[in-house]
Amino acid sequence: MERMKIAIDAGNLEDLQKLLGTFDENLNIITRELGVEASVDGVKLKISGPETEANLAARVLEGILKLIRAGESVDKSRIVYCIELAREGNLDDIEQVMSGVVAITSRGKQIKCKTVGQKKYVDAIKNNSVVFGVGPAGTGKTYLAVCLAVSAYKGKQVEKIILTRPAVEAGEKLGFLPGDLQTKVDPYLRPLYDALQEMFGMETYLKLMEKGVIEIAPLAYMRGRTLSNAFIILDEAQNTTCEQMKMFLTRMGDGSKVVVTGDVTQIDLPDGKKSGLKHAVSILKNIEGIETVALTAKDIVRNPLVMQIVRAYERENTREERKRR
Repeated sequence: MERMKIAIDAGNLEDLQKLLGTFDENLNIITRELGVEASVDGVKLKISGPETEANLAARVLEGILKLIRAGESVDKSRIVYCIELAREGNLDDIEQVMSGVVAITSRGKQIKCKTVGQKKYVDAIKNNSVVFGVGPAGTGKTYLAVCLAVSAYKGKQVEKIILTRPAVEAGEKLGFLPGDLQTKVDPYLRPLYDALQEMFGMETYLKLMEKGVIEIAPLAYMRGRTLSNAFIILDEAQNTTCEQMKMFLTRMGDGSKVVVTGDVTQIDLPDGKKSGLKHAVSILKNIEGIETVALTAKDIVRNPLVMQIVRAYERENTREERKRR
């Protein structure tokens, strides 16, 4: 098979170094994944390999250069993501994630979307009253929702931030933990605490908690209330029953926004209990003001190995489903 050679001009040494990565880590991922060879000539990167693979690698490198020139950070997960988009012929979509800051942390760090799926999720939350964010661990469902909640509070769009989740164990038994229900579920709410502390800073976070502006509580505490002028996040919603989900969604009052997040592959409900998240997504899909965003393994922004782990489990679940049929 005839080999093709393509030269990519990085423009300057600084951008070339970012493109290559530490110890050429970025380049090594691309050459390994796409089966091409690469060499550096000045500020140019020369790719050689079979025509299809070489063209694909060139598109990936040019896409990453666009990110670099837009001031975006480039890490392993982003390299793998660009390769995935290029294989699907959707690499131009990467430009969608370059615009807009979701939020700014207490230390001044800008939080931006890292994938097209995340951008769709953030846009959906901004444009709808109720959003279901469904997808595997590591896709930023909860973190981005918290960021948007903080931005809405700082922008005086809401007066309160309410975060809740069902008190269902993932294999552990709450009964063996000391204290009341709030104390028992606190460890399960830790990701929410951490995200809020990062966004507000510890001192402001504690003051807002004391004033009741931020409320973090088990789902059971929502019953009988009307939640107005609030940004409300229900996390781990795959572990709600249909009755709990109905109860939660009907708590929404005037001026409120609701984000429901969950991973339908990690349901910890007892056998025979239907997930309230799956049920709600199916029956509420045609109502104006309600949107569901399905995030996938491609949207995982943790270590690239997490993406491979999730996909391995997805393949296994598919095999088991076929056997059952």
